[in-house]
Amino acid sequence: MQLIKDIKIEELSLLNTVQKTLELSKNKNISIEVYIKKTIGISVNIRRSIVESVEFNSDGALFITVYNKFSKSTVSSKDFSFNGIENMLDIAINISKHTSSDFFSGLPDIKNLCFDELELDLFHPWEWNIKHAIQFAISSEQAALNFDKRIVNSEGSFFNGHITMNVFGNSLGMLQKYKSTHYSSYNCMIAQDKNAMQRDFDYSVSRKIDNLLKPETLGQNSAKRAVSRLGAKKIATMKSPIIFLSSISYIFFSHLVSAISGNNIYQKSTFLLNDLKNKIFPDWLDILENPHLKQGLGSKPFDDEGVSTNIKYIVRNGILQTWLLNSYTARKLQLESTGNCGGIYNWLVSHKNISFEELLRYMNKGVLITELMGQGVDIINGNYSRGAVGFWVEQGKIAYPIHEITISGNLRNMWNNIISISNDVDVRNNIQCGSVLLSEIQVSGN
Repeated sequence: MQLIKDIKIEELSLLNTVQKTLELSKNKNISIEVYIKKTIGISVNIRRSIVESVEFNSDGALFITVYNKFSKSTVSSKDFSFNGIENMLDIAINISKHTSSDFFSGLPDIKNLCFDELELDLFHPWEWNIKHAIQFAISSEQAALNFDKRIVNSEGSFFNGHITMNVFGNSLGMLQKYKSTHYSSYNCMIAQDKNAMQRDFDYSVSRKIDNLLKPETLGQNSAKRAVSRLGAKKIATMKSPIIFLSSISYIFFSHLVSAISGNNIYQKSTFLLNDLKNKIFPDWLDILENPHLKQGLGSKPFDDEGVSTNIKYIVRNGILQTWLLNSYTARKLQLESTGNCGGIYNWLVSHKNISFEELLRYMNKGVLITELMGQGVDIINGNYSRGAVGFWVEQGKIAYPIHEITISGNLRNMWNNIISISNDVDVRNNIQCGSVLLSEIQVSGN
């Protein structure tokens, strides 16, 4: 494949650029990190079978971080020439002379760095084929339009395919690289009856193009979801059990990421400040972080400062096991980096061996949440309030769609009120989880 040959040549060029930058930094009495990220890919957007845009992108940037004693500066540029790198380095050093000194600033401890290459099976290239990409998007939309006569319009169908190359080095001798592929497709449809219009969507994401949902399946899914929302009703204000559908349950656990991040811990701006090694979930619930999951969407061999990623429990038997720390926040807290500079990697939330249908029957009566709106979550005190739409469940079965509701509570109580999680795990996000049943929450409607 010509594409693979081109990528190998490009990757070698990026590696040489990082090496050149590190060599130029020698004898300057500084510590340095050098990182290059380059992304190449295509994006296709169609609507009503008309191609609205076809984009090819080839974007890359060189980032240089200089530690001049305890002063730090970071500069970036798209100029990879020798003169460009020399200018960048001089600018970074000059800036560092004018920034405030911070005792906790500096390169990671050498013992934590990733010196060994780790194969995570993230790279599955596909020869760019614009016609195929356009046909994929059109087929998805057409399948949705043909699904039901109540599907009256489309908000668009998309296809994206990208290759990303990462090269990282520092003055402690680390020089590593890895590359990955990322494919995604998306379809959003509009349904209408005599009373109202509703929209909904579906999407697919994978490291391998062959693992994407078939375009016909994707279109039918989005159409089915849109039609299912027709006839939505308001409900009375009440306290009720709720289920977060697996497609959005990752959002419910994503608030834990902010609550245990190192920045919020050392700044004392989280409601979980005193909860390390304390129980914050039911005792049957685990959250395992696995950065080394083969083909994982959140898999990485090392974090954004070169620290090795590692498999670890975030929550074990309901007990919070760790903060999420980079080197700076770890030093502030007198701890070790957890390799989470830049985010999290493949959180696997445990579940019980029950299906989604069994979870509905277990709840019997309550609200199934399928979409959340707004940003009403306060990490400082844990208060939670978000708009939502979904379905009313009666006698263990979906009865009718509902809308214009708000769910509210406190995350500490909500996490403790988790009764069960079904095995319909959604793997399209960094947090992989099934549908989540909570015993009770405030639902505000009419």
